[in-house]
Amino acid sequence: MLGAFKPSIPSMGGLLWKNPWRLSSPRKMRVRERLRNVDQVIETVRQSGVQCSALQIALSLPKENEMLPKDKYTTFSKHDRGFRKSVHKVPKWTRVTLRENPRGY
Repeated sequence: MLGAFKPSIPSMGGLLWKNPWRLSSPRKMRVRERLRNVDQVIETVRQSGVQCSALQIALSLPKENEMLPKDKYTTFSKHDRGFRKSVHKVPKWTRVTLRENPRGY
């Protein structure tokens, strides 16, 4: 192939996603802040008097200050060694709730 799409060693292989294997302290701080923001929204909706099943489910989840560090920064994964995966390795981890894990894990 010629031109801009000529195959080369860097373009044909190498590390595609440069995710660190552990969360840095600023990223952990943003995780905790994001969890607190979600808790604040849930509390605001509860105080407004809205009743729905999604709110009942959200109220049953633990708050950020009630969660263990293991649950804040990792989540259950049946494919991973030790059955835990760092939360930043989960797709869309900033948009989905990862607060529920199987009992014992």
